[in-house]
Amino acid sequence: MDDWDDWPDDESETEASERTITQLTRRNLFDGLRMKSTAWSGRLEEPEFLARLYDLSAMRSFDSRFKDASGDIYQHRINNEDWDDDWVYGDRRFSLMTCPDEELLNFLCEMVHPVVRSDAAEVRELVTMFNEHLGVDGWELYEATYLSGHPVFAGRRRGAALRRAIDKVQGLADAVGGTEYITQQITRMNAAAESDAALAVGTAKELVETVCKTILEARSVAVDTGWGVPQLVRATAKELSLTPDDIPDSAKGSASIRRLLMNLASVATALAEVRNLYGTGHGKGANTKGLQARHAHLAIGAAATLVTFLWETHVDRAESVQPTAGP
Repeated sequence: MDDWDDWPDDESETEASERTITQLTRRNLFDGLRMKSTAWSGRLEEPEFLARLYDLSAMRSFDSRFKDASGDIYQHRINNEDWDDDWVYGDRRFSLMTCPDEELLNFLCEMVHPVVRSDAAEVRELVTMFNEHLGVDGWELYEATYLSGHPVFAGRRRGAALRRAIDKVQGLADAVGGTEYITQQITRMNAAAESDAALAVGTAKELVETVCKTILEARSVAVDTGWGVPQLVRATAKELSLTPDDIPDSAKGSASIRRLLMNLASVATALAEVRNLYGTGHGKGANTKGLQARHAHLAIGAAATLVTFLWETHVDRAESVQPTAGP
């Protein structure tokens, strides 16, 4: 292992843009595995595990007796067992401390792959530990698919779906004309999504109110000050000819379209109910259980989908629909 000294400096091996998972996080991950004495290769022999991720025959050997990494790893870990159990974390051929994020995530996902580990409780414990550390840098492992009923994990940016929803609503704000209040709501939702789910849910509901009022006002429709979210969405849908009654029986897929449009009001009603139960704006009992980040993500995603659809329909029909008379 003395040959490591002639390898290039860690910090120059990978572009910073490919390495957002910091060395501190990586060190914490590997220290956590060391403390638990976790066998990183699971029920596989180490060369077999690594061969699932790397072409060992194309990697150099640190032992002059062998032509590639496959030979020296087998010799020192299977035959002699004279390398430490955690040797792989510092081996520069794999550069787990400095490699691109994707390579590190692939290694961690492989550790909890069903072929590598069959104990579901151990897998859950490892994934929880991984996500506690990865989450600091905005990453997580998630169940991407299943193999014979067992989860197969992949890495992703934490809140990727949420960011898409936020971006969608930001695009809406730009289309509206950069309305300052909508921009403030987006900023508040984004900031609160992980740390204050109740505030995020309340703001998602307010966003729906704001967009509906903006559309109705643009079409000179009087808005009752007593209307809540469900009434505002119903009025907006009616003005945009999106109510089930506006779909003729002759339209292709009319029944499915009607059900979809009916669910617009359901989304609005559910947002209002969740906000009233858990969101900001109402006092809660001391024993009331709070919402978690995933509930905030759901509310923001639902609100983003709803208001984007309404606004795009408004724009699409603006030229062909004459505004109704004002009060």
